[in-house]
Amino acid sequence: MSAADVADCVTANCLVPDVRYDPLWDVIITEAETKDRLLRSSLLAMTVRPKLPFHVTALHGLALLAGPPGTGKSTLARGLASKIAETTGGKARFIEINPHGLMSGEHGQSQQKVQRLLTEHVPLLAEDRFPTVVLLDEVESMAVARGAASLAANPADVHRATDAVLTALDEITTSSPHIYIVATSNFTDALDTALMSRADVAITLPLPGQQAIARILADTLQGFSTAYPELSQLAVDPGLIEVAAKLVGHDGRRVRKLVTEAMQCRLETTINPGSLTLEDIDRTASANVLQRPTGSWSTIGAGDAAN
Repeated sequence: MSAADVADCVTANCLVPDVRYDPLWDVIITEAETKDRLLRSSLLAMTVRPKLPFHVTALHGLALLAGPPGTGKSTLARGLASKIAETTGGKARFIEINPHGLMSGEHGQSQQKVQRLLTEHVPLLAEDRFPTVVLLDEVESMAVARGAASLAANPADVHRATDAVLTALDEITTSSPHIYIVATSNFTDALDTALMSRADVAITLPLPGQQAIARILADTLQGFSTAYPELSQLAVDPGLIEVAAKLVGHDGRRVRKLVTEAMQCRLETTINPGSLTLEDIDRTASANVLQRPTGSWSTIGAGDAAN
């Protein structure tokens, strides 16, 4: 296993403020308390962990964001470093890891990759000691519940990989207190309970409710208005709330896509998106262009979270 094999699992590594990441925190439309909990948890962990031992703080520097796909978990995590930098008036670092690249069919390779990446490579990338946010997206792919290991092709390696994640988290806790890890999961039932117990904060981002959907539509239209100024008026149309009622049950990502779906319904709006009307959006919603999602997450109460 070469150093390049591990480095390839890092899909982003940059200092913020950065124009690619700075807007992402505000893009997510969710209850203020949801964002506040994540921000406060990260700031507290980075403040007290360098000063006090783990047996006093019991802080691992780990947040778990759970919820259906499309509710903004990854985007919120990607914007956290910028928000930390804004709040502290300094710089911060953002690192994103692709956990799927750590999984290997070769005996023992997954464990070695996980250990090397989290305990050696990531701390090296963050050796400048700036506050660092590390995103482990879809963490269930690397920290599978060991009780379900019999379902895997190589249960022993599932155990080893999950053990490696837990060991690495424990090591980073003490060796790199400036690092804060945000893990996201669409399927918390698949996560190992030992990982979940290590989370300093666990936050569920539910599907958006009617009010949140209206805000997502308005925010999307407002974004388009930078190129098509006519849409700024549509973004504040009170009729959006009635359209939103038809879209309850959709995730935020799909709600945003409904605007471009509506732009494709007429040749005029396809050529000139600025000519989009409320009737276009309402017709698209009524035609049920976006199929309602199904599955266990659909039973969660709709809230004000969206991507």
